[in-house]
Amino acid sequence: MSKRIYAGALAIGGGAPVSIQSMCNTKTNDVGSTVGQIRALEAAGCELVRVTVPDMESARAISSIKEKIHLPLVADIHFDYRLAVEAAERGADKIRINPGNIGGEDNVRAIVTACRTHNVPIRIGVNGGSLEKELLAKYGHVTPEALTESALGHIRLLEKYDFTDICVSVKSSDVPTNIKAYRMLREKCDYPLHLGVTEAGTPSMGIVKSSIGIGSLLCDGIGDTVRVSLTADPVEEVYAAKRILQACGIRSTGVNIISCPTCGRTSYNMIPLVEELERRLSDCDKRITVAVMGCVVNGPGEASAADIGIAGGKGEGLIFRRGTVLYKVPEEKLADALMDEISKI
Repeated sequence: MSKRIYAGALAIGGGAPVSIQSMCNTKTNDVGSTVGQIRALEAAGCELVRVTVPDMESARAISSIKEKIHLPLVADIHFDYRLAVEAAERGADKIRINPGNIGGEDNVRAIVTACRTHNVPIRIGVNGGSLEKELLAKYGHVTPEALTESALGHIRLLEKYDFTDICVSVKSSDVPTNIKAYRMLREKCDYPLHLGVTEAGTPSMGIVKSSIGIGSLLCDGIGDTVRVSLTADPVEEVYAAKRILQACGIRSTGVNIISCPTCGRTSYNMIPLVEELERRLSDCDKRITVAVMGCVVNGPGEASAADIGIAGGKGEGLIFRRGTVLYKVPEEKLADALMDEISKI
């Protein structure tokens, strides 16, 4: 089991539930826009939010942002150690740095001093795109070994100054490299791990990469907090993370919709029905399984474990509960009938 740290009141590691993160794409010094996006992320289920801090104006804005939000706030810092110090003093709940680009041990020590004073943990964020030149020369390219060695070196640097309130990530855009690096790092340290596949892309491919790169590790018991990186509205990252956690059996976050892939036996307009139900049930917090099946062959029998479901036929469908048929419904009324039954559960 990993050790436990706290970002504000949020426990990370040490057996705490795997938490969901995202990152704002607003300008941090635009407090109104940033707060608005953070509130939208919170409503979607985000539990920890990161903002970029590229300049002192953004670092100083953290005070105003913190006054207006409920989520723990992570300050993302590159190059200028003074921004990390200012962010910690302004109330950031966690600092994300790559110690390799902060500019020397004295700068790292200054960050450690500020974070220790304000009880702020540090995430060491190692990334395949910003590995140290000597490691690239040693390994020839970005490898799991290079990522792990970089992370362990940065850990030792923080430990040198007696700082152990640490979370670590070793992200790569290459999924197999990503998985191997995290597995390797887990064997070598017990700090909580922040999982993610960097630069995963648009939702169509990014969710696939993230599901494999994050999900396989979670199924192995590796990982304490996750961020699905998508070229999309950050809210989509949160929804994707929730689905990954649900698929891995780690968290039940509402309705689990199961549906068959359809085949030549399907004789009703099933795909739009599933999409409609997915939309209508997106905010339902009942921990139930809803089945939408294409025909009576794979419907109430194959989906008999579902709390409620539909098995379609030509122009009509069956509503069933745990394999027992309740009644028939005309096709155009299937969605409403199912929603009505769900409301009774």
